[in-house]
Amino acid sequence: MALPLRRLQMALVTLALGALLTCGGCVYRINIQQGNFLKPEDIDRVQTGMTRSQVRFLLGTPMVRDSFDTDRWDYYYYLVKGHSRHKETRHVVVQFSNDKVARVERLKMPAASALQAIVPSATPDLPPPAEPAKPNPAP
Repeated sequence: MALPLRRLQMALVTLALGALLTCGGCVYRINIQQGNFLKPEDIDRVQTGMTRSQVRFLLGTPMVRDSFDTDRWDYYYYLVKGHSRHKETRHVVVQFSNDKVARVERLKMPAASALQAIVPSATPDLPPPAEPAKPNPAP
């Protein structure tokens, strides 16, 4: 009688271990997103000669302000989606001279096809939205 009970216990333990190993990949992982998400159109709007407040209005507060170089603002963006091992990173640097934009550097930006998958509104060749139909006047 002890032998069948022992086999039943071993089968249950094996089944429980198999279920635990299978469900290990079922754990939900949140997206990790940090920094300033900047679309290329937003960066294109920054032009040389703009003030710091105008840049802050367009791009937001910079992620990193260099304490040794106050004329450099770094905008970083980092995204890891759930179980994906792919990391999306972006890095844009705005250089100032006399409190005006001197240059904008795009150090890391995704390819246009990757950007379209993330931000559908960034596709430049979309047709304009259709105008709403006008109601017919009553006679």
